[in-house]
Amino acid sequence: MNTDTIALLKECDAGCKMGVESMKQVRSYAEEGRLLAVIDKYLERHDDFGDKCHRLLNRAQETTQDPPKMASAFAKISTDMKLMMEKDSHKIAEILIDGCNMGVKSTTENIHKYSKADAESVALARELVEMEQKMSQDLLQFL
Repeated sequence: MNTDTIALLKECDAGCKMGVESMKQVRSYAEEGRLLAVIDKYLERHDDFGDKCHRLLNRAQETTQDPPKMASAFAKISTDMKLMMEKDSHKIAEILIDGCNMGVKSTTENIHKYSKADAESVALARELVEMEQKMSQDLLQFL
C-alpha cells in the first residue's frame, strides 16, 4: 500500500470517527422518534464504514487515526452551546447537515490531495461522500 493510500484511509477513518462523535453527542438531545431513527441508521452505517477502514489499514499493518483533539473539542463545545440555546429537531438536523457538508468537502479534498491512492481506497472515500450526502438529504425533512 502506498503512502497516499494509507493517508487517504486514515483521513476517512478520522472523519468517520468525528461524525460518530457528533451523532452520539446530538443524539442525547434528540427527542423526536423519526430523527432518532435517522441518527441511529447513520451511526450504524458510520460504524460499518469505520470497520472497512480498519480492515484495510490492518492489512497494511497501519494504525487508525483519531480526529485532531482540538477539532473534536471545538466541535463538542460548539455543538453543546448551540443546543443549550435551542435543542429541537430543526437545530439538531441543522448541526448534522453542517457536519455532513464538512465531511463531503474534506473527503473530496483528500481524494484530490492523495491522487496516487489505490482504486479501493478511493472507492471507499467516495462511498463516505455518498453516505454523507444521503444523510444530509434524509435530515432535510427536519428543517
